[in-house]
Amino acid sequence: MEKWEYLTQFIWANIDNKGAKEYIQNTWPNWQPKKFSPETMIPELNGWGEKGWELVHMEPVASVGGNQDVWWQGGAVPTYSSAYFCVFKRRKSE
Repeated sequence: MEKWEYLTQFIWANIDNKGAKEYIQNTWPNWQPKKFSPETMIPELNGWGEKGWELVHMEPVASVGGNQDVWWQGGAVPTYSSAYFCVFKRRKSE
C-alpha cells in the first residue's frame, strides 16, 4: 500500500520573489508581468517539485495573519490578494 506525506505552505505571488524576474525573462522574453502575476510563483513551485513534492491544491487567501491564520471574507465585496495556500504531497519513504 502506498503511503503519503503532506506539506502545507503559503506562497506569495510577487515579481520580487527569488528567481522570478530571471525565470520570466528566460521563459517569456517579451512579456512584462504585473507585480503580483501568478507566474512569479513558478520558481518556488518548481523548487518544491525538485524536492519530490507534487502540488495537489492551491487556493487564494485574502490575508495571512501573524499567527499564520487565514483571513477569509465571504459575500459580495471583492478582495484582492497575492497569497496562496498550497498543499503538496509525496510518497513517504519507508
